[in-house]
Amino acid sequence: MHVDWPLEQLRAYDPQLPAPPDLAEFWSASLPERGAGASFVRVDSGLLAVETYDVTFAGFGGDPVRAWLHLPPAALRDGPLPGVVQYQGYNGGRGLAHEHVFWATAGYAHLVVDTRGQGSGWTTGSTGDPGGSGPSQPGFLTRGIEDPRTYYYRRVFADAVAALEVLRRHDRVDGARVAVAGASQGGGIAAAVAALAPSAVAALLCDVPFLADFRRAASVAQTEPYLELVRYLAAHRDRVEPTFATLAYFDAAVLSRQASAPALFSVALMDATCPPSTVFAAYHAYAGPKEIEVYEFNDHEGGQAHHQARQLAWLADLT
Repeated sequence: MHVDWPLEQLRAYDPQLPAPPDLAEFWSASLPERGAGASFVRVDSGLLAVETYDVTFAGFGGDPVRAWLHLPPAALRDGPLPGVVQYQGYNGGRGLAHEHVFWATAGYAHLVVDTRGQGSGWTTGSTGDPGGSGPSQPGFLTRGIEDPRTYYYRRVFADAVAALEVLRRHDRVDGARVAVAGASQGGGIAAAVAALAPSAVAALLCDVPFLADFRRAASVAQTEPYLELVRYLAAHRDRVEPTFATLAYFDAAVLSRQASAPALFSVALMDATCPPSTVFAAYHAYAGPKEIEVYEFNDHEGGQAHHQARQLAWLADLT
């Protein structure tokens, strides 16, 4: 069953969420020089059609972040490659070396990026999070939420922008043709990168994004991870407004007004994890050219293989 408003009402939902007055200054201070000094170590993934490198680069505060770089085989490379930076869903990591190679098999340089502190859920990760946190609900959504400067996703978004620069600066990559991509949390991270580094992103692939329109999400989401926020606010009854003030710095429905690259979104109307209204809030806020694919009878899996085919054709036209 549909878990949110009818599609006609969703298409009209544009909440125009207020931005913090110091939003630009906050992110300018959070994104220092990045992308230099990455290491690339060739590994044997067992796959003959993909060339794989174990990547380490400096993220927020100089903390080491891990990724895989997958390249098409040398015989198929003709000049600098277009690229895709892939960010992970909630509590997923870069996985094993052979696990995420879709974009490399389509001819792209494919950087599969860890999310710090995550990767013990549906895929494994290799990156810790040295940053501390005050009291929080188990999970990641409320870590350090007392202040934007200590909030967990400040570090995550800074790492993600650094990853984009790592791929753009690689000597086998055309830095002007690098897209950012992800689903769920990965979609929210990719949208943030498109907003925080608009001149560096060639395209955005944003599927059923998490981290958007937090207040509505906390009101209508039926499953984790937004329920972490609900439980936190149920315990910290005196911190409701300060909490949403922090989240405004990280909200895809706020940040996306700064984006300019072409974007392809997807939304699933039976999504109990990332309510469709929150996806449309991010989509309507997005300032660049955009399209959205609607999957009427799908939950948080969205379009899956059907949508991948749509993405392949859409991105090929751009890059």
